[in-house]
Amino acid sequence: MLTYYRKHVWIDVQSRFFAGYSPERINPGDKINRLTTIVKITSGSNGEIADFVDRVYSSIVTAGTHKATSIKVAEAAKVIENTQRDLNIAIINEFAKIFNKLDIDTEEVLKAAGTKWNFLHFKPGLVGGHCISVDPYYLTHKAKEVGYFPEVILAGRRINDGMGMYVATQMVKKLASQKIHIDEAKVLVMGFTFKGDCPDVRNTKIIDVIKELKSFNINVDVYDSWADPIEVHQEYGVELVREFKHGFYDGIILAVDHNEFKEMGLDNIRLLAKPNHVVYDVKYVFGTGDADLRL
Repeated sequence: MLTYYRKHVWIDVQSRFFAGYSPERINPGDKINRLTTIVKITSGSNGEIADFVDRVYSSIVTAGTHKATSIKVAEAAKVIENTQRDLNIAIINEFAKIFNKLDIDTEEVLKAAGTKWNFLHFKPGLVGGHCISVDPYYLTHKAKEVGYFPEVILAGRRINDGMGMYVATQMVKKLASQKIHIDEAKVLVMGFTFKGDCPDVRNTKIIDVIKELKSFNINVDVYDSWADPIEVHQEYGVELVREFKHGFYDGIILAVDHNEFKEMGLDNIRLLAKPNHVVYDVKYVFGTGDADLRL
């Protein structure tokens, strides 16, 4: 007989240990897909606990539940959900690198390919956060423990982990092509959170962009009204600027697609820069051909 519940663990009067588990399915900043509207995977260390956990979540999750056959199955499902998305973004990032060399607009290619009924819609970008950029390593670590060396998963991780450096390098090259002196150039990075309209800065890859720019002795300002300045400073050593400087920057990187930036409009954003400048639209905030550089 169960006596109390705490943090997914149930203990009975004989002090036998039971565990119930439900992997997280939360999309930070998403106002539509919330706890109650996303199908919830449930599981337990035995059938009784699995049934109990499933009943608990069924009482609040209107989208329904899926009772996995074991905790291992539930956790494996969580890991491959994020690993699959990581790999899908990685292949699009690789496409973007190839198309940049071929002078082909990646977004235009994706729009054309997207007219096929079974084409998967992903965009290139920086893959951060506490799930997609982390979970694949849990799976690859476990795979190595049992003697299997994963290739595709780690290849995707290498591509996505290197995108921050790639973005910074592309910016430096574009500045140089505009005859802008790189040493002590001034660049504004707009956005620091790992995704748009969300305050979460965990494992943001924008820090990689900033570090790489600074390695060229570029002065970098970072603006993000969504991010907590104290958290950003404590975790990354970055001081967020609180207001824009007009006519000040040699380059601007739109690193996150916050609605705030969309509402500003590209013309107003350009007013923050010197007459000769580069705007790099990493997240396709604005339309094709509007920015000087796009991923």
